[in-house]
Amino acid sequence: MGADTSLRNRFERGLAAPICLTWELTYACNLACTHCLSSSGRRDPDELTTAEAKSLIDEIAAMKIFYINIGGGEPMIRRDFFELVEHAVAQNVGVKFSTNGTRIDAKAARRLARIDYLDIQVSIDGADATTSDRIRGDGSYAAARLAMDHLRDANFGPFKISVVMTRESIEQLDEFETLAKRYGAQLRLTRLRPSGRGVDVWEALHPTPAQNRRLYHWLLERPEVLTGDSFFHLSALGDPLDGLNLCGAGRVVCLVDPVGEVYACPFVIHEEFRAGNVRGGGFAAVWQQSELFRALREPGSAGACASCGSYDACRGGCMAAKFFTGLELTDPDPECVFGHGETALAKKRVTIRPVPSPDHSRRVPVSITSH
Repeated sequence: MGADTSLRNRFERGLAAPICLTWELTYACNLACTHCLSSSGRRDPDELTTAEAKSLIDEIAAMKIFYINIGGGEPMIRRDFFELVEHAVAQNVGVKFSTNGTRIDAKAARRLARIDYLDIQVSIDGADATTSDRIRGDGSYAAARLAMDHLRDANFGPFKISVVMTRESIEQLDEFETLAKRYGAQLRLTRLRPSGRGVDVWEALHPTPAQNRRLYHWLLERPEVLTGDSFFHLSALGDPLDGLNLCGAGRVVCLVDPVGEVYACPFVIHEEFRAGNVRGGGFAAVWQQSELFRALREPGSAGACASCGSYDACRGGCMAAKFFTGLELTDPDPECVFGHGETALAKKRVTIRPVPSPDHSRRVPVSITSH
C-alpha cells in the first residue's frame, strides 16, 4: 500500500481534530452573490457573541487545529472582527479569511499587514468587471481590485485571489493567472456547487464537460494554483490533481455557522448534515461524538460507481453536488467526467430538490461603500 493510499485511508476514518475548520462568522453581507453557498445577506440576531466566539477559538487552540478558515457573509462586517482574529493568532491559531474586499481600505490593510499567521483571500468571479459583477453585483469587482491595491501598498505579502469556476469565468483562466502575477498573489480556484443560492443558478453557470476537461489539463500544468478539494472529481481523467482527493466532510473538515451549528461540510448547510451545536457542550464534543460524523467515517460504498474503473481516482465525487441536485449520495457526481451523473439525473427526472437552509438573503443589498 502506497503512502498516499495509506494517508487517504486514515483521512477517511476521520482525525482526532479537523485539519481545517471553516467558520462562517456572520450571515451579514453587503453583496448578494448569485452563487452564495450560505445564502448570506441578513445578520442572524442569534449569532455567537464575542465571548462565545473567543471560547470557541480557545477550544480550537486546545485541540491543536492547524488553522481556521473564516468566511460569511462578509466577516469584516462584524464589529469584533479584528478582536477575534487577533485573539486567534495570540492562541497560535492561524487564520485564513475570505472577503469581498469592500471593507479593506488603506487603514484596514495596514492593520491586517501587522497580524502574523494571517492569510487573506479576496474573491472575484471574473477577470473583468462585466463578468464578475454579473455574479457579485455592480461595483463589486472595482471594490475587490481596490482592496488588492491597498493590501499591496501596505506590504501585506502574497494574498490570494479566489475565483469560483463558472461557465464564464472558466474562459478567463489565463487572465486570472496574469492578474495574480501582477499583484504577486496566489491564484485559488474553487468549484461551483449547487449550494445556497447556487441551487438556483447551477444549471446556467456550472461548466460544461468540455470546459472541465480544459480546466483539468490547465491545472495539471500549474501545480502552484491552489484548489483545495474542489476538483477531485476531475481526477478520473488521468493523473490526480494536487490537493485533497476525496470528500473530507466530517472526516478532516467541517463547518461552524454563525449561530454555532456544526455541519459536515461548508457546502451542505442543510439539516440532514447538521451534527450539533457548539453551544451544547463545545465543538470537540460534536466532532468526536456526533452520530452523523461517525456514519460519514464508516467505509463508504461505491454505489452506482462500483462498476467504474475510475472510482479510486474520484471517490464518487462531491456529496454536496449530488445532494442538492437531487441525486443519492451513492450516485455519480453530477459533473462526472464520463457523463454518468447526467445519465443518473435524467433517469431520476428530479423535479423537487432539497432546499438549502437557512436562507438569510436580503432583497436589496447594502451599498458597497457603506460601513
